[in-house]
Amino acid sequence: MKKNIIFSAIAVLSALVLSSCVQDLNVKPIDPNLSLPEDVLNSVSAYEQVLAKCYQGLSCSSSSGPDGSPDIDGVDGGFGQYMRALFYNNELPTDEASVCWNDKTIYSLHGLNWTTSDVFVTAMFSRIYYQVSLCNEFIRRAKASSFADDATMKQYIAEARALRALSYYHAIDMFGNVPFATEANSVGSTGPDQISRKDLYDWLVTEIIDFTPSLPAVGANEYGRANQALGQMLLAKLYLNSEVYTSGAEKDFDKCITVCKTIISEYPALQANYQTNFMADNNKSGEIIFAAEQDGVNTQSYGATNFLIKASIVSGNAAWQDYLGMNDGWGGLVVTPTFLDKFDSAHDKRYLFFDGGSYVDDDSRHTRDITDYKLFKYGYTCLKFTNRTSDGGYGSALNFPDTDYPIFRAADAYLMLPEAELRANGSVSAEGLAAYNDVHTRAGLDAVNKITLDNILDERGRELYWENFRRSDLIRFGKFTTNDYLWQWKGGVYEGQAVDSHFNLMPIPASEVNANSKLTQNAGY
Repeated sequence: MKKNIIFSAIAVLSALVLSSCVQDLNVKPIDPNLSLPEDVLNSVSAYEQVLAKCYQGLSCSSSSGPDGSPDIDGVDGGFGQYMRALFYNNELPTDEASVCWNDKTIYSLHGLNWTTSDVFVTAMFSRIYYQVSLCNEFIRRAKASSFADDATMKQYIAEARALRALSYYHAIDMFGNVPFATEANSVGSTGPDQISRKDLYDWLVTEIIDFTPSLPAVGANEYGRANQALGQMLLAKLYLNSEVYTSGAEKDFDKCITVCKTIISEYPALQANYQTNFMADNNKSGEIIFAAEQDGVNTQSYGATNFLIKASIVSGNAAWQDYLGMNDGWGGLVVTPTFLDKFDSAHDKRYLFFDGGSYVDDDSRHTRDITDYKLFKYGYTCLKFTNRTSDGGYGSALNFPDTDYPIFRAADAYLMLPEAELRANGSVSAEGLAAYNDVHTRAGLDAVNKITLDNILDERGRELYWENFRRSDLIRFGKFTTNDYLWQWKGGVYEGQAVDSHFNLMPIPASEVNANSKLTQNAGY
């Protein structure tokens, strides 16, 4: 069991109520016996409890159990959990994942044919802006408090700004031109203005550069909380995708190089064992920069790693469940054979896929091809995430895992460096090649002397699969919607086919556009 900020008592939150996903939290309770925010936010420690909710919003759907009273009305507490929604929107549309469940519109995600009313897209959008609203309210109240000049409070404000920037990074990556609100927005406004993708890029870069020095240095904050490397990773991600996010107006690859070198200097060694980053005691990893925390007893969710692990195990198979440290299986997630082809399966230690092995009989054995995407046995399953510990034990519970969901790992910066160098200069430095080889050889493979952009894309897939970067990577490399790269059921056909380029962006949910006349839908929807 892991102790951290999100286990803090969150009684203060009963005084904070959302008026909408993207507006300020300023609804006074009708019951005069209920406390107002100004009554309970009477110390720096009270503000820490509210900050805990900003962190918890990445890990759980509510403050009252895995699916009880979800924070957002109308959004399922299971598939609407932040990290699960992130997986649905960033992994299911790619070669890295397919799911056999017939849940609502879920087949549209892997088929790249979703609409403006897709419930899974709406869930992601809602979660992003719930997080933004929580952080905005915390920042607004903290800045206006009598404790605003306290050194600890200044750190808390920087942490909330970092969490807000994380959600706005997801917004710019998936939705492009989006509603924009900060702590400065007037309370009770009819709806936020829409910001262009380019302007949001510029705001994020300026904002992150401003708050990052106020975050604790690497190693100076408790695990699971923001440090300066989180700000640096957000900057590196923005810079690497600058050409996409600004429609070619910015190509900040040199800036990405500088930031990645800083991150690598702060995390000079990767974990010796790749899979320890995805086990029940991965809070001990020296490679994880930031994660959505999970705890089998205190931080339970039907999303995050609970979803990843259980959806990779067939229901009712006790031996298979025990192998991954769980007592249940949901039988849903598989990977495409196109993605499996990227691995040297005999030598690459990251090849953590199988056909059911000795846990199933021949009739139930998984096939490599997904000839029928509606049945779990078609497609190999993934064993990357597990509720077993690095010493062979189990997490603190078997019904919910202790395994934290990495949001950023240092290995990502090791791969961003040579990519940014290739994009900026057309060549890779000795330092960039060494960073690539640190990742490559950690997997048990021989070092290489030369790499191309295509090599890096494949290596990013092998290293970072199911960590919610694949959609963005394929878009940056021009392979997401085009014929340049196909996988089974891309575009809704077995052989795979190109789709219209407007699917490079998710739509603003129709419900949001209808409710806010200031919003314009993304082109093509």
